[in-house]
Amino acid sequence: MAQTKKPFEGRGWTRRGVLGAGLAAIPAGAALTLIVRPAEATPETMKDAIKKVVGDAEIRKGRVKLDLPPLSENGNSVACAVTVESPMSAADHVKAIHLFNEKNPQPNVISVHLGPRAGKARIDTRIRLSDTQTVTAIAQMSDGSFWSASANVIVTLGACLEDNPT
Repeated sequence: MAQTKKPFEGRGWTRRGVLGAGLAAIPAGAALTLIVRPAEATPETMKDAIKKVVGDAEIRKGRVKLDLPPLSENGNSVACAVTVESPMSAADHVKAIHLFNEKNPQPNVISVHLGPRAGKARIDTRIRLSDTQTVTAIAQMSDGSFWSASANVIVTLGACLEDNPT
């Protein structure tokens, strides 16, 4: 009959010793745990996120239509559609559509890259909004220009929030 080796046998470890060391490490691990708080999003963080996408290029108003409900009862799922006026030809098409918001922890909601074979420069999606805020859509065109539209949304029940015990 073959003898089975115990996992800790021959290494100077005992089962009780390993268990005790593990239990002793729990308070040490708890002391190293970081307290994570929700990000403090501001309109300035949205401007910084937009600057990362467009750089120093001028953003013009027009050519972009942003459809959002003016009042959203629940911020967990807000319908959003962005349409850009473009022939979507090889010479003149939308390269990307970017959506930004002011008060969510992540100001860059979505970036969608398109090409001339997309047919239409339109995206439909649902987004989460933490509070009443302004949402901005920016279209990047094949000629390097940027066009935008903004909409204000009143949110009665916010999303992207965590309880903050004080």
